[in-house]
Amino acid sequence: MNVLLYRYGSICEPDMIAAFQKLNLQVIEVDEEITNKTLTAKDQVALVAKHLDKYHPLFVFSINFFPAIAEVCHIYQVKYVCWSVDSPVLELFSNAIRYDTNRIFLFDQAQYNTFASYNPEGIFYLPLASAVERFDSVLGELTLPTETQTSVASETEAYKKPSAKHLHDNSTEYLYDISFVGSLYNEKNKMHTLTKPLPEKIKGYVDGVCAAALKVYGYNFLESVVNDDVINALKECSPKFYQIDTAIPGLDTYVAANDFLGIQVTELERIQTLNVLANFFSVDLFTRSDSRMLQNVHVHEGIRSLDEMPWVFRQSKINLNLTSKSIQTGLPLRIFDIMGCGGFVMTNYQAELPEVFEIGVELEAYGSMEELVDKCQSYLTHEEARSNIAQNGSE
Repeated sequence: MNVLLYRYGSICEPDMIAAFQKLNLQVIEVDEEITNKTLTAKDQVALVAKHLDKYHPLFVFSINFFPAIAEVCHIYQVKYVCWSVDSPVLELFSNAIRYDTNRIFLFDQAQYNTFASYNPEGIFYLPLASAVERFDSVLGELTLPTETQTSVASETEAYKKPSAKHLHDNSTEYLYDISFVGSLYNEKNKMHTLTKPLPEKIKGYVDGVCAAALKVYGYNFLESVVNDDVINALKECSPKFYQIDTAIPGLDTYVAANDFLGIQVTELERIQTLNVLANFFSVDLFTRSDSRMLQNVHVHEGIRSLDEMPWVFRQSKINLNLTSKSIQTGLPLRIFDIMGCGGFVMTNYQAELPEVFEIGVELEAYGSMEELVDKCQSYLTHEEARSNIAQNGSE
């Protein structure tokens, strides 16, 4: 049986292809968008329709939701299956989520609660996962290239392949004490792209809300404090405020809270967290973001997710996960990937965390900057406890 997989370049796509093939499904790829980011919705419809006519698949699959694909699948009466791995996915506000041909899986319970009522038979909650077998293969074969450090570190370090000793053997040599792989979100922050400044009153309100959000872990209150004045000001000052003609209710509030304020808080939180930790510990960052606002952090160039990132997870005593604020309750892919590589996870607290993992047994979590510093100090000096948790998480 054929499955039609629409690709746009998500790092999750190769793993989904492998998973379908393991189920003896023939995967037909529509991959034009990987190299052509100017494709319109009309182009997407034409591409999918052509493949539907030719291959007659059991269903069409994509990472995240594409309204155009939902439209064409509804016309052809073919199931459209998708799994969200990001948040926000603003396209979910399209009325196309209502089609009975949809099977939409959302990893964030709050995201699910927002949309489930619009298609109770076609929208489901499903946490994310990790391709452990692929990670094992990568870690068993890859030798990383030398990479030059670009920041304030006192000496240049290079990637090195760990010894053949088991990761959790106490004699294992680690390259990094605390590491974080990811964006600082400054390049994603639409507050930096406003065409004119927000009115002073609105700016003061937004700054106050963001400052308060930095102190709260495990609860996202941003949507509850976004009012019409904030929404209208953002619309007036930003050409990038997401709007569609056929939206279900709540789009403007969601966009303002998650696509603007949430990203702003995420940037502030990542900079603050790394700077605080670097006052006490050796901290390594792997990023393509502008890192000039960091102090005492060892900054490396960005690394490839599929074949370089696993080595950093394995070579770090503590791997940080700093969840984007737009992921309101759920667990990001990064947590699963670190654990899937046998790494020790230290994550900010999320409401769904104790529903999926056992804190202190399979990973660690913190609810304040003070708790983060204390736990990092403890686990950096207690190798056996840290290794046991990493092993439990991997299993």
